[in-house]
Amino acid sequence: MDESTTKDEAFEEARQQMVDSQIASRGVRDPRVLDAMREVPRHLFVLPQLAEFAYSDTPLPLSDGQTISQPVIVARMLEAAELSPDDRVLDVGTGSGYAAAVASRLAAHVDSIERYESLADSARHTLQEHGFYNVDVHHADGTRGWPASAPFDAIIAAAGGPDVPPAWREQLAIGGRLVMPVGASMETQQLIKVTRRSDTEFDEENLWDVHFVPLIGEQGWPEDGNETTPAKEFREPPGGMPLKQSRRQPQQQSPTQRQPQSQRQSQRQAQPRKQRQPQPLAGLIAAAARPLPEPEDASFGDAFDHLRTKRVVLLGECSHGTSEFYRGRAAITRRLVERHGFNIVAVEADWPDAAVIDGYVRSREPRTDEPPFQRFPVWMWRNEEFAAFVRWLRAHNERAADERRCGFYGLDMYSLSASIAAVLDYLDRTDPEAAQVARERYGCLTPWQKDPQVYGRAAFSAGFATCENAVVQQLQDLLRKRLEQSNGDSDRWFDAAQNARLVASAERYYRIMYRSSADSWNLRDTHMFETLESLLDSRGPDSRAVVWAHNSHIGNAAATEMGRVRNELNVGQLCRERFCDTAALIGFGTHAGAVAAASDWDGPMEVKVVRPSRDDSYEYQFHASGEARCFVDLSRGADALLRERLNEARLERFIGVIYRPETELHSHYAEAVLPEQFDGYVWFDTTTAVEPLATRATEREPDLYPFGV
Repeated sequence: MDESTTKDEAFEEARQQMVDSQIASRGVRDPRVLDAMREVPRHLFVLPQLAEFAYSDTPLPLSDGQTISQPVIVARMLEAAELSPDDRVLDVGTGSGYAAAVASRLAAHVDSIERYESLADSARHTLQEHGFYNVDVHHADGTRGWPASAPFDAIIAAAGGPDVPPAWREQLAIGGRLVMPVGASMETQQLIKVTRRSDTEFDEENLWDVHFVPLIGEQGWPEDGNETTPAKEFREPPGGMPLKQSRRQPQQQSPTQRQPQSQRQSQRQAQPRKQRQPQPLAGLIAAAARPLPEPEDASFGDAFDHLRTKRVVLLGECSHGTSEFYRGRAAITRRLVERHGFNIVAVEADWPDAAVIDGYVRSREPRTDEPPFQRFPVWMWRNEEFAAFVRWLRAHNERAADERRCGFYGLDMYSLSASIAAVLDYLDRTDPEAAQVARERYGCLTPWQKDPQVYGRAAFSAGFATCENAVVQQLQDLLRKRLEQSNGDSDRWFDAAQNARLVASAERYYRIMYRSSADSWNLRDTHMFETLESLLDSRGPDSRAVVWAHNSHIGNAAATEMGRVRNELNVGQLCRERFCDTAALIGFGTHAGAVAAASDWDGPMEVKVVRPSRDDSYEYQFHASGEARCFVDLSRGADALLRERLNEARLERFIGVIYRPETELHSHYAEAVLPEQFDGYVWFDTTTAVEPLATRATEREPDLYPFGV
């Protein structure tokens, strides 16, 4: 079997998995649509360097700033269009030609329009080369439709306009269906379905919230991207026939009604209103906010004493490289550990790396000579702010009684190689015969320890025998041994068992990450949650934990696009379900400033300017409150009016270790419902980047321990 055959088989398997896990599981039921999605090879319609991600649950970039839509969105739009084998279809926004190709398997003929000539030429070539002969691609202004082939039984648009272009209504056949995104701005859209009932009657229904590239053209948004710039006034069709109406609209339109929706809305907003205006949301935030001093002030922790009764307190961050977030979480954690007896700090870090820190803060024998946190992104934990907290935690433990000493642990699962080494080290010292068996079992993972993602690619290929059985058997053997032992070093055993559990989880993670981003995310966060549960169990019924992780991990995923669109869960959601009111989910946010981040994975750290938050985001409302630093209680017992107003879904910013300001909207914003996502919100209006630790021993050798150099 040659390499190309193996790759084709891998793509075929991935395509079937995509339909099962991303499309059918989300409610698409039309068997013809599912069959078409199974048939059309999406990897042929993406950029060659992104082919391996073709069947991931995500849109992908094309040239000219365009995108190929998320697979489930394509399927839902085609299902809503109710295509029949004899239908003629107008597809607006060809892009790579993928949606037109799928539609061509459901209808008799597809006319597809693309405004970018290079994309039109490329899509035309791809479609013809791969046998999609019933698709004609035209380079034109899609807002005018394609009169030469009208009327159409269905019109489908992959771009969002301010309203339905009149040309499309005119070119839609009686009984025809039109599916497109419509919104009062280029960024906020609702997918609608319009059905033409007669010459003058149209039914319209809203389907769901979406985000598409803007529909640019004579009857769409203006070329300059300025939403306030009037587009050309829509002209009536030849012969003076009035524009076609929805049943819920009057038959005749005034000149104002013929204007684009964005103009009509702005004019309505400009008119004086007689009724009393509700209090602005920013004002409600300011009224409910508890101002905070700098995190180094001893009184910073006063605002968080209400968390003293919780079993688990999860502290977030909206970026991995912001000084104020580390310092704020450290101040809250100090309060909970010193005054309220919390004895576990668990963070979004690899278990073996955190174990080095745990040994240091509890004055235990080092488990390895290797300095921790050498893997990208090193600045996430090798920074001055975190080092200061580690020194404090060691000093606290030296003063505290044994039962009040606080351990430090990692929840994450990326350290495949280090975890294997830790398991083997434990077995070498306690059971050399078992160590030899473990070496044989882990041997099949050895080629992948340098780059576990390569293992994911290999496991994805047909015929590759995964290591799943071996690593799961190793975990079972280690857990079984615990039942046989009644004494010994329980901390050492727990560390080895957790590393074995991590290897088993990591093997599955890297195996499925090329099939489904949602599945791999869910596996990772479930692993982190189960690690937290194991920690709480191991420290006894009185144990209580503080968790540090990104907002995307500690906020309730069910209140965000993660859960509502992508079927993803996270640690915060699982904690809320498991611990109910004894879990507190605290988010952190900022408006502007600087952040330590990279431009690409494995890239160097840069200090980047954080763009001011968008005016349609939660962050902007907190900025408008005028509070420099504050805490706002969002729990169900808090300000009811504030919760009600915040319950309107808005955008929220998420910056990880990668920050790309030039594509910030698409890369770093997602829709959320803040009061359902968090129980409280810590706000720093302007923030600064973390300060990386010095990397040369001659600079600060004594202070760098236990980080090493």
